[in-house]
Amino acid sequence: MQKKKDIVLAALTLLGNNGVHATPMSAIAKEAGTGMGTIYNYFPTKEILINYIFVYIKDEEKKLFNTFIATKDIKTQFKEYYSVAVQFYKDNVQYFQFIEQLHASPIITEESREISLKSIGNVFHLIEKGKEIGIVKDIKTKELLQFIAGSLIAHLRWHFRDESDEKASVSNLVQLVWDGIKK
Repeated sequence: MQKKKDIVLAALTLLGNNGVHATPMSAIAKEAGTGMGTIYNYFPTKEILINYIFVYIKDEEKKLFNTFIATKDIKTQFKEYYSVAVQFYKDNVQYFQFIEQLHASPIITEESREISLKSIGNVFHLIEKGKEIGIVKDIKTKELLQFIAGSLIAHLRWHFRDESDEKASVSNLVQLVWDGIKK
């Protein structure tokens, strides 16, 4: 199982840094310190490997919500979720690079996308509950999730690419996004 993990970590690094088309399986095998036969035993195609990594990252993201406390008010839960999600990707730069490049790619299968939606199931239900009690805008939940994800991605892009010492306050960002979805 260590070889499989080595392959995944090598692919995550190379795909995040170089992109899909500039990362042949042979480069992944070399980076992982394994042969081509071994890599194809675990992942018969690059698409299968990419989807495996995508689902793996989404499973890791899902673990963020293990401490989600449903008894707190909607606003507090949302702010906690958003702050934790920002920190998760700041702590896992390679995950962000990978997801940023591939989240809209046709390489990601419908099955992987469905798993991805399940990883944010608690947030989906939180927004639904907020709409039911009248504190979140009555817009389709998937549209609100796109808005939230877009702000998260934009913030992380800025965070990783801004060379100045000034970084956006996550609390300010969370408040702006909350203001954008609340009634």
